[in-house]
Parts: sequence; structure tokens; C-alpha cells
Amino acid sequence: MEQDIITMTAKEAERLTIINNLIAKKINGTDAAKQLNLSIRQTKRLKARVDGEGSKGIIHKLRGQKGNNKVKEKIINKAKKIIEKKYPDFGPTLATEKLLEIHKIDIGVTTIRKLMIKEDLFKPKKRKRNKEHRSWRPRKECYGEMQQFDGSYHKWFEDRNEEFCLLASIDDATGKITKLKLGKSESIKEVFHFWKGYIETNGKPIAVYLDKFSTYKINHKNAKDNQELLTQFQRACLDLDINLITAHSPEAKGRIERLFETLQDRLVKELRIRNISDMETANEFLEKEYIQDFNNRFSVVPAKDTNLHKLLTENDKKSLDRIFSIQSRRQVRNDFTVQFKNDWYQLDEIQPTTVYRKDEILIEERLDGSVCLSKKDKYLNFKKLPQRPEKMKTKLVAITPVKSDWKPPVNHPWRSRIRADIRCAIISKVPQV
Repeated sequence: MEQDIITMTAKEAERLTIINNLIAKKINGTDAAKQLNLSIRQTKRLKARVDGEGSKGIIHKLRGQKGNNKVKEKIINKAKKIIEKKYPDFGPTLATEKLLEIHKIDIGVTTIRKLMIKEDLFKPKKRKRNKEHRSWRPRKECYGEMQQFDGSYHKWFEDRNEEFCLLASIDDATGKITKLKLGKSESIKEVFHFWKGYIETNGKPIAVYLDKFSTYKINHKNAKDNQELLTQFQRACLDLDINLITAHSPEAKGRIERLFETLQDRLVKELRIRNISDMETANEFLEKEYIQDFNNRFSVVPAKDTNLHKLLTENDKKSLDRIFSIQSRRQVRNDFTVQFKNDWYQLDEIQPTTVYRKDEILIEERLDGSVCLSKKDKYLNFKKLPQRPEKMKTKLVAITPVKSDWKPPVNHPWRSRIRADIRCAIISKVPQV
């Protein structure tokens, strides 16, 4: 006579031993219930089933049966066809979200994962076996305490457009994206546009954590102690009292690196679904919809419910255009002109402060394209010349806040005919703007 093979788990085998001891009266029902961690009533039921059915009685009756919540094959097949047609390169989590959001198909991510692996639509990554132990740096405690910032060059529109640079900042305490902006590059102008908009919206963070890209840091051994070797971005953050922390490796600022890894998958597919193929539309979508949706899914609760962003003072608001300008220094020439990037600027005769020849002045290239000249925090009056002025000699030592009423005496050299002729020649050669 053939005997049935009964397969049971280690837990069930242990329970069977206890019930057999109870049947053999080696222990009583109370002791058996304690060993099984069950009620006395349930222990009696198990004893009765083993008495009647033998060892099979210890096995749960639902083993091998279909679960009440099992997804119908019809729905599984429908989801499979949609994924193969529209989301073949999506990950299981994102595919699950889109099935529910767009197609109203509610299936668990584990089921979708198994389906995609079976249909060879998704290959799970092997776990890395690091010999070296690593630990996560603890998050900052408060929102606004530190922003991790970086830029990522990528084909965000796939083959529908060229490569762009996505600038992003993520809050260290909450994991919230605080700002996203697509630009042509990670240049200082793009970075200034990013942070000017950030500060006007959120205020000033305590610190910014970034890498050693040339826009942010001069990688020179003397740059640490030489203030003149500051980059434009370092100078702007110094004016705003924002601390800059430089990472020595990508792993050090892992949250922003992990964010870009996620965005290069999810954001690219989101832009494809919405048929967005230009930078302006994409930036509008990021600001109005995507950031909020992303934060609702992935942000965490900070250790302390405090916003440490510093509000802008009235002086800060007035100075933002100056702070987020590209600043250079040039010397005033003998004819009180200034050369900058192949352009020539003529200083007016009346100025808010005294300007001497050979003085060094500050030139600000604003984000709106305008140019400002200043000395001692006072903006100078000037005109842009259409071409390079001709060389000339002048006895004028300085231009001042007010026009002088002093007239030279009759015997002064200026009164001589030669001097008068020279002065007339100089005046005639000054370009009329």
C-alpha cells in the first residue's frame, strides 16, 4: 500500500510533535497551549483534527487554495498588454503608478514586478557585495538647514531635442526637491538665475552642499586663504551669508546624486508621456506639477518641524540684482573711458563720487543683460560709446559730484592761445552720444 508524502514546514512539524505529546498524555492541554502560543480552544481543535486525519490535520486548510484577493487573469492580461505597448522600458514601480493613474488598473507593485520579470520586460539588479562597511550620514534636523545642489547633463527629451542641463536642489532633512530648472549648461548665469529664483521664493538656506565644479570653486592650493581667488558664486554666497560645503566625492552628496538617478528614469518618461519636448514648457511643468507630486511620494518627515530658511531683509531685496551679477574690475583711462569686453563706456562729467584717472571701478553684468559701473558702492553715470574713442590728452585730473565754477586767471597757461587750441581740438574729438 502506497503512503502519502506529507510536506510541512518546520513550524508545523514542531506543532505536530507537541500535539502528539498531548495525545499521548505526556503534557496536559494548558501546557500544550502555552508551547503552541495558542488558546486552549484552538489547541483542542488541532488535537481533534490530528486524531481524525492523522498528520495531515496539522496543515492549514487554505494551503494550495486561491486567495480571496487574487487578481483575475483577465485584468493581469490587460495590464500586460498595456505595459508591453506603452511602458516597456518602465520600472515596476513607475509602471504600477501609471496603470492606476491613467488606466485605472489597481494591481500591486509586487505582482507587476513578477509579471515584468516573467515577460522579460524588467531585469532586477544584483545586489552589490561591498567588502567595505559604509554608513549613511545622518540627515540634518530642520528644513532649510542644508541644500544639496548639482547639475546633470542628460538627454531629458530623448531624441526629441538636444542635451540640456538640469539644475536641482534637494533639502537634506526632508528629501524634498526645493527647485528644478532646465538650462543650456551649468554656467554661472544659469546658476545665478536658479538661486535668485530660489531665494526669492524660499529665503536663504543655512548651507549649500555642492561639488568642485569650476563654477563653484577654484581648485587651487592658494584659494583657501586668498579672497581674490573666490568664484562669482562663492562671492555671491558670501554676500548673502550662505555657507558653502564642498564635497570631495559624489558619494558624499549622495542624496542629490540619487535624485538625478531617479529623475533620469522617471522624469524622462513623464516628459515623454506628456509629449513635452522644449525647455520652456518643461520648466513650467516642473514648477507647477512635478515637484509637488514627487515630494508627496518620496519626502520624509524631518526630525524637527522648523524652517531654518532666513527671510530676505529689505536690503537683501534691493541688493539681489547686484549680488547675482557677474562682477569684474577695470581701470579708468586718462580720458575717463572704461573698456570692457570690446565695449567702451564714457563716464559723465558729473558723478556721485569723485573719480580719478587710473581708479579701479566695479563692473556688474546683470542677469537682465544690463551693465552697471560703480565705485565705493555708488553707481556711476556713463554712456556706451558706439566705437573706440581716439587717443587724446587732457589736463582734467578728476570728475566730481558737482561741476566746478572756478575759472583760471588771465595769465594762467590755459589762457594761452596754444592751450586754447588744444582744448578746442580735444572737445571737437569727443564723440557725441
